[in-house]
Amino acid sequence: MLPEWLTEEIDAVPGHDRFAGVDELHARLRALAQNHPDVATLETAGTSRQGEPLLCLAIEDAGPPRPAALVFGLPHPNEPIGGLTALHLAERLCTDPALRARLGHDWRIITCIDPDGLRLNEGWLAGPFTRAHYARHFYRPAASDQVEWTFPLDYKDAHFDAALPETRALMRLIDAHRPSLVCSLHNGERGGVYYYLSRAEPALHTALQQLPERLGLPLHRGEPEVPYLVPLAEGIFLASSIRDGYDYRAGLGEPWVGGSGDNTVSYANTYGALTLVSELPYWATPASGDGSPSGTGYAGALARQAWELAELGELLDRTLASVAGLLLAPDSPYWRATRFFATYLASTASCTRSRSELPSSAREATVAEAATLRADVHSFRLRYAGILLRALDGELAVGNTHVAVRAARAAVAQRYEGWLAEDAEDGDYTTIPIRLLVANQYGAILAAASHLAADGA
Repeated sequence: MLPEWLTEEIDAVPGHDRFAGVDELHARLRALAQNHPDVATLETAGTSRQGEPLLCLAIEDAGPPRPAALVFGLPHPNEPIGGLTALHLAERLCTDPALRARLGHDWRIITCIDPDGLRLNEGWLAGPFTRAHYARHFYRPAASDQVEWTFPLDYKDAHFDAALPETRALMRLIDAHRPSLVCSLHNGERGGVYYYLSRAEPALHTALQQLPERLGLPLHRGEPEVPYLVPLAEGIFLASSIRDGYDYRAGLGEPWVGGSGDNTVSYANTYGALTLVSELPYWATPASGDGSPSGTGYAGALARQAWELAELGELLDRTLASVAGLLLAPDSPYWRATRFFATYLASTASCTRSRSELPSSAREATVAEAATLRADVHSFRLRYAGILLRALDGELAVGNTHVAVRAARAAVAQRYEGWLAEDAEDGDYTTIPIRLLVANQYGAILAAASHLAADGA
C-alpha cells in the first residue's frame, strides 16, 4: 500500500477546469518567489528562441546543501499536465517544511521549458476537452525543434550538435547541480499511465504502479511507444538513449532518420541521476490495461497500422508537393513540423511493416496491444493532419489564396473530417479530470524523491 503521507498528498491536489498557459505559469511562479523569499529564489535559466524567459524556481533550506532535484514541465509543448504538476510541487515545497525535510532534496523547478511551443497550443487548454477541439488546436514541433530531443549526439553515423537554447538551459542546470533526481513531465494522449526510469529501482516500482490504481486510472499494458523498450515492470520501462533506437532500426535493416539528438535521460546519466519520465493520458482507454487475448493476430494488427501510417504520411507528402514553391511562410513551425512528420510517418510505417514480418509477431495480440495500435493511428491522424491544416490556414491568413493552396486545404479538410468521425465512432475512451492527472504525476515525483532520500542518495 502507498504510505499514508503520500495518499494524503495526492488526495489534497486541487481540481482544475483548464490547463495553464505561459502567462499564468510565469505569474504564479513569480508570486511564489515573492511570497516565500526565505526558501524560494526565482532564477532565469535561459531565454527561449522567441525571447521568453525560462523561469526556474530554486527551493532550498538554510544549512548544508542536499542532493539536487531538477523538475521541468512542457518538454513537449502539447503536454501541459506537467506545468500544473510542477507548479503544485513548488507551492507545496514552499509552504511545507516537513515535506521538504521528508523529500531530502534541494529543488530546481521549471514549470514550462518550451513557452514558445505552449503558446501554439493555448487554443485548446481551456477546453472543451473533446478530441476534435484538441486536434484542431494541436501543435507538436519537428524533432529538431523539440527540447527533449536536441541534446548532443555522436553515435556511429548519427550526429547532432544543434542544441536549442532551451535544451542548453537544461544542460547548464544539470552540469551545475549534478542532480540525483531529474523529473521530465510528459503526457500521452489515449490509453493508460506509464513511466520511464533511467535504471531499475524495484522498491520504487510498486509505488508508481499503485498511484494510478489509487486514483482510478488504468495502468498501461499495451504497446510501448517504441518497440525496443525494455520493461522493468508492468507500466514501467527502462528509459534509454536514442542510440538504442539507432541500433534497433539497424537490426531491422532500416535506415536512420536524422534531424534530432539525444534526450534528457542520456545527458543526466552522465552524473548518475535517476531520471523519472511520467506519461499520463488525457483520455483513459480501459482496454489499454487488458492483457487478455484479443482474438486478433499481432502480425496482422501491425501490418494494418503500417498501412494506415503510410497512408497518412503520403497525404502529408502529397500536400507538401502540391504547394511547393508557393508558400509565403514556408519556415513556419507548422510547415517545419509537417515536413518532419511526413518523413517520420514513412519511416515508422516501414519499421512497423518489418516488425509484422518477424517470426516473433506470429502470435495472438492481447486486447491492450490491439487497442494501443489502433489508438495510435487515430492519434497520429488527428495530430499531424491537424498541424497540416493549421499550416494551410496560416497561408490563407497571410493572404496566400493561390488556387493550389485552396485546393490542398479543401482536400485535407475533407479527409480530416472523415478521420475525426472514425475516431468518434471508436469511442472507447473517457476524459480524465485534470486533478487526477496532476495528482498521479505529482505523486510519482514525491515517491521517487522520498525513495532516494531513504536510500541516502
